[in-house]
Amino acid sequence: MPATPIDNARGILLILLAIACFASMDALAKFLLQRHEMPQVVWARYTFHLLAMALILGPHRIPRLLRTQRPLAQILRASLLLASTAMFFTAISYIPLADASAIGFLSPLLVTALSVPVLGEKVGPRRWAAVVVGLVGVLIILRPGMGSVHWASFLVLGVALTFAGFSLMTRILGRSEDGTTMLLYTAVVGCAVTSLIVPFYWRAVPLESWLLFGAVGALGGLGHLVLIRAYKLAEASALAPFSYSQLIWAMLLGFVMFGDVPQAHMLAGSALLVASGLYVWHRERQLARKLPLSAG
Repeated sequence: MPATPIDNARGILLILLAIACFASMDALAKFLLQRHEMPQVVWARYTFHLLAMALILGPHRIPRLLRTQRPLAQILRASLLLASTAMFFTAISYIPLADASAIGFLSPLLVTALSVPVLGEKVGPRRWAAVVVGLVGVLIILRPGMGSVHWASFLVLGVALTFAGFSLMTRILGRSEDGTTMLLYTAVVGCAVTSLIVPFYWRAVPLESWLLFGAVGALGGLGHLVLIRAYKLAEASALAPFSYSQLIWAMLLGFVMFGDVPQAHMLAGSALLVASGLYVWHRERQLARKLPLSAG
């Protein structure tokens, strides 16, 4: 049954809440990274995410939800998100939150490009042009040749690539797997892998940091749960544009918490990235409705 206008409106409110959760999680992570090692913060993000899910779902439901017909694909998907998180948290230790978030918006364009070899989808010249425009936006943000480019900026390119892989795996698994199962695997794999690594980087954690650790994990878990609910309630085509609200949150939180003032080149590059991403969304929405348009 198609979503009603009320369902779409509710879904939009939910995705805005989810994006606010993710942006707040990133800002808290950046704050914690000033005091703690990156593996500690990543460990907290997934461990407290898992604890939050156990509390919400009930521990007795966890074993049943972990049953899947595609365990290796689930582990690969979760590993891609873990790699993306680790690189993003490392990057925001060195560069402004808004800059990292803006470069990360290359990911939807990479999904478009990778959907050709991975999913066998057809991408026309107009969407390829949008991908190129998005790459130009990234170059404007990085400004190669205009001074030294911070190495952490290249990590965010890795974030965009791994998150694109994560998104493609989500598309593939979403055809047959339960969304809650995918979310649970994300938490379990992240917690398991980081629990093996974090002892080598552990530093004493004061009480206030433990509270923030819990907030980082809870925000990540809540954001994903709300996101799943939003996509169950509303049409994906109605929700996609609102993911770009994360850039507004990143600029606001970066300014309030860290005194980061967005530079003109970052704003210009971000505008190109957002515009190209919205164009790709617009074309895919038109093609999905089978309007009499050439593929593009």
